[in-house]
Amino acid sequence: MMNNYLGNYTNTFGQNMAYGWMATLAIPLAIWSLVWMGFALWKAAKNNSKVWFVILLLVHTLGILDILYIFVFSKMGKKSSKKSK
Repeated sequence: MMNNYLGNYTNTFGQNMAYGWMATLAIPLAIWSLVWMGFALWKAAKNNSKVWFVILLLVHTLGILDILYIFVFSKMGKKSSKKSK
């Protein structure tokens, strides 16, 4: 009976440690994603890119798609609009 009690205690302790580690990782990742998403959405709205705004709003990729839009795709639209003027 004592062995079973200790086994349950160590399993619970190990699970709690794992959840604490995940929360420690999840909170900074959520903040990272929120910052990049906010900046990308702001830039898409400023550029009047309605399709990109909806895509960025619906697809969460921990900031990867947001960063690509900010540094790659938003500049592609500016280059083509400058050439046409």
